[in-house]
Amino acid sequence: MNFQLDLSTFFMVSGFLLAAYSCVANDVIQTLGTFLSSNEKKPALMIWAYVSIILVATLIFGWVVNNGEMSFGRLERIPFTGVFHWYHILPPIALLILTRFGMPASTTFLLLMVFSPSSVIEKMILKSASGYLIAFVSAIMLYTLIAQKIEKYFIHSKDEKSMGWTIIQWCSTAFLWSQWIMHDVANIFVYLPRKFDLMSLIVILTVLVALLGIICYARGGAIQKIVKQKTNTADIRSASIIDLIYGFVLVFFKEINTLPMSTTWVFVGILAGREIAIYNRLKHKSSKKIWSNVGKDFFKVFTGLIVSVLVVHLISIFK
Repeated sequence: MNFQLDLSTFFMVSGFLLAAYSCVANDVIQTLGTFLSSNEKKPALMIWAYVSIILVATLIFGWVVNNGEMSFGRLERIPFTGVFHWYHILPPIALLILTRFGMPASTTFLLLMVFSPSSVIEKMILKSASGYLIAFVSAIMLYTLIAQKIEKYFIHSKDEKSMGWTIIQWCSTAFLWSQWIMHDVANIFVYLPRKFDLMSLIVILTVLVALLGIICYARGGAIQKIVKQKTNTADIRSASIIDLIYGFVLVFFKEINTLPMSTTWVFVGILAGREIAIYNRLKHKSSKKIWSNVGKDFFKVFTGLIVSVLVVHLISIFK
């Protein structure tokens, strides 16, 4: 009996560690992707310190405000699994594989579906699809207005990285990064009890900061290519606008309810709408290349959903 309990704890801790690394590594394109692209010459240590401070501050804030609960209410409808088995670590392993091949899978679907009742899964998919649509339409509307004057100016003028724009970008990154943490930290903490004491909080923060350091040192890894393929994302001025749009869309959905959703779908929707609007206004690339990039990104996130469903089905066989 003791062996079974120890093994359950082992799978719980393993699931948490794998989920923490794979979740941030896969979602780095949508939260820190533009930040990393436009700050490639900055020391990795500086980037790591900055994003770590925001991570720690956000999680401590959640821990204090929510009396020891750090998922910001996102796990209200998903009960804690008392006993863990080997198949519970399959989702983060699958996510690591998808990340290795540059696939922007939905970490919410892949990591939470296994623990969620079917009614919650259906609502998560519906909310995520709504997020994609709203982000897509919002990006098209905004960039249709600003592409001709603002984005065209950014594309054809030298990005001098002035102090003003640097401050704006670092602030927009802090805003977006904190909003993403409030949404998607539930994907990591689903493997842990819902409340933590002070010592547990310190251990968890130490682990997350260490894992974040690995990701910052790798500059996002293979999945970072998705951001670099988009129009002028290395320009801190364009990157700041993308981050602000994304951050405000996340705030909107955070205020609607605490139901988890795929932030990846929201991000891909913003990039798709942005690319289409800029093309329609500037004709800066071939239409074939634009639609190919948009189609590939949508295919990748849809593939991530299919993989999530297959993993859930596979695990249900062993339950």
